[in-house]
Amino acid sequence: MTPVEPAVPDRPGDPWDHKVANGLAFLRRRLSGDYEVDEFGFDPDLTDAVFHPLLRLLYRDWFRTEVSGVEHVPVDGPALVVGNHSGTVALDALILSAALHDKHPAHRYLRLLGADLVFRMPVVSELARKTGGTVACNPDAERLLGGGDLVGVFPEGFKGIGKLYANRYKLQRFGRGGFVSAALRTGTPIVPVAIVGGEEIYPMLADIKPLARLLKLPYFPVTPTFPWLGPLGMVPLPSKWLIEFCPPIPTAHLTDSADDPLVVFNLADQVRETIQQTLHTLLERRPDPFGP
Repeated sequence: MTPVEPAVPDRPGDPWDHKVANGLAFLRRRLSGDYEVDEFGFDPDLTDAVFHPLLRLLYRDWFRTEVSGVEHVPVDGPALVVGNHSGTVALDALILSAALHDKHPAHRYLRLLGADLVFRMPVVSELARKTGGTVACNPDAERLLGGGDLVGVFPEGFKGIGKLYANRYKLQRFGRGGFVSAALRTGTPIVPVAIVGGEEIYPMLADIKPLARLLKLPYFPVTPTFPWLGPLGMVPLPSKWLIEFCPPIPTAHLTDSADDPLVVFNLADQVRETIQQTLHTLLERRPDPFGP
């Protein structure tokens, strides 16, 4: 008897088979409670299965991101990753986190420090916690660094993401250098990182300050597409991104100077200058913001 050929040939290497299998395994873990969440609310299983795949579409396919210098990020142990902030909406922090995880040989997670406003917003707060974020305060930063984590901070804060497009890639003031104090107290190396591309995703042409005060927001942006196109105005423009990690700055020899304002200021200024100079170099490599 001649064997009957299956209507659909069995292809064990089919990527869709793996995706379906991984999806079912993820659902099984969630339903059975077979996953871990740390004291800050970080859920690695949810981050790997849901958030990073979505961000991967953005940084790899939409922004065509190139990452260099990842060898400067330690394979294990703590480090404080300090970057420039931009883009009207803080996508740069999320893109940096996902790209670092994918490109680093140890696939390390970046624990982002966020502003108080982020953790006062009901849905956003929960998502930030699930992906490893916590409030930008020294006690939390020191606990994470003391536990051997990579911690990401953007010292410009809202001044960085809320600046006008005319001031693109000009670093704003780094606050009081609290991130330096956290690094000094734990003897943690500081890894500056420069991000080019975020300034063009929502070019901020104006800030309607009365409306921002009414809505209790740090700024209310006007861009070429928002608010004119409504929800469509929230689609980021497909700028070309470059991310470069700079050589780490050691702090282990300065642990006794964590409360010395002069040491803190000088180190913060060194980090800021390193990022600014690297931004200039990257901009020369990327003359066309929307090129290939």
